[in-house]
Amino acid sequence: MSPVALSALLAFAAASTRVLAQDATSSSFVPLASKVFNWNDLPEKADTDDLLRGTQMGFNNCNSTTEGQSSLCQTAVINHLDDFCLWAPINPNTTIGDSEADEVAWCTKKGHGSRLIPDGALTGVQLTKTPGYIQVVGFIDQTKINIQAGDGGGELDPHGADFRGNPLWHNFMGSNSFCFKICDPSGPNPADLCQHIYDRIGVSYNCPTAAQDGTFEYCEGDNQDPPGIYTSNGQVVTYTQPAESLGVISSMPYQPKVPASSNCVQLASSALFTDLAAVTGAASGSASASGSGATAAPTGTAKTSGSVAATGSRSGSSASPSATGGSQNGAGAVGISVLSTIAGVMAAVSFLA
Repeated sequence: MSPVALSALLAFAAASTRVLAQDATSSSFVPLASKVFNWNDLPEKADTDDLLRGTQMGFNNCNSTTEGQSSLCQTAVINHLDDFCLWAPINPNTTIGDSEADEVAWCTKKGHGSRLIPDGALTGVQLTKTPGYIQVVGFIDQTKINIQAGDGGGELDPHGADFRGNPLWHNFMGSNSFCFKICDPSGPNPADLCQHIYDRIGVSYNCPTAAQDGTFEYCEGDNQDPPGIYTSNGQVVTYTQPAESLGVISSMPYQPKVPASSNCVQLASSALFTDLAAVTGAASGSASASGSGATAAPTGTAKTSGSVAATGSRSGSSASPSATGGSQNGAGAVGISVLSTIAGVMAAVSFLA
C-alpha cells in the first residue's frame, strides 16, 4: 500500500505539577513549537525544559529496543490507514483528563518503538487526505488502550499554558472514538482548520466526518469549514464557545457540514492490522530502554515552521464523532510544536508537551 501524501511524526512530551524552573520570557528560552529536529536524528527527549508541568515523562528516540506494551515512546506516526498511532494513557482505567499531559503512543504497526493497539480494539476507521490536512477518525474499544470505560475524554488541547507553544493539529480521544487531524503548515488556513478554541464541542464540530463504525476506508476529500465558522441567512458567522463556568453546552446554533469525499477504498480490518493479531490486552508500567535511531520511514526531512496562536480555556468534551458537545471531564492544557516539510508531498512533524 503506497503511503498517503501526508506523513506525521508526533511526539508527546510530558508533564508533572512542578514549579516553573525556567523563565519562559527570557531571551534564551525556545518554545517547543519553535524547535527543529531531523527525523533521522531525533533527540532522546524533544522537550528539554522544566516548566510549569515539569520535564518530559517519556522519550522520542524510539526503535525496536523500546517497542512493547510497556513502552514510554512518545512519538506517534500517521502514514496511512494501516499505519497510524494514537495517544493514550500509560496505565489502565485512566481518564484522559487525568493523563492528558503524559500520554504515550499506541500504534497499528510494529517498527515505531511504541505500544501496539490490541487486536479488535479498532472497530471502524476513516483516513482522509485533503488539500489542507490529513485526518484519521474512528471508533475504538478505549479500555484496550487504558482509557477508562465511559470516559467522555476530550481534546489533547495545547493552549500553551506553560509556554511550550501551539500545534497545527487536533486530537480528541474518548467516548470510544477518536479524531487526529494534522494540518499542513504551508496549506490553506492551517491555523483555522486546526483551531484550538472549540475544545468543548467535540469531534463532530472540529473534525466533521462520514466515518462509520464497522467500516475501514481511506478517501480523498475537500477541506472542512474551519471549526466555529458557519453561514446563517447568507451571513458568515463565527461561533463563540461559552465559558466553562456557564455549564454544559446543551445546544448549538448550527450543525457542522461534513465535507465531500471521493475515491474511497474500503478494506477489511484483518488485512490492515496484521501486526495486532497477537496483541490481546492493555498494559501499564514503564520501559527503561531508550535505544538509538528511529525506525519509521518519513516522507522527507523536517524544516521549521512557526507556532500557531490559539486562545481559550481548557475543558473536557465528548470526543464522540456523533456528539454535539458538552463538557464532561476536565483536562489540563498542554503545549505543542509543529515542523513541516514539502518534498513532493506534504509532511508535518509535531511535538506535544
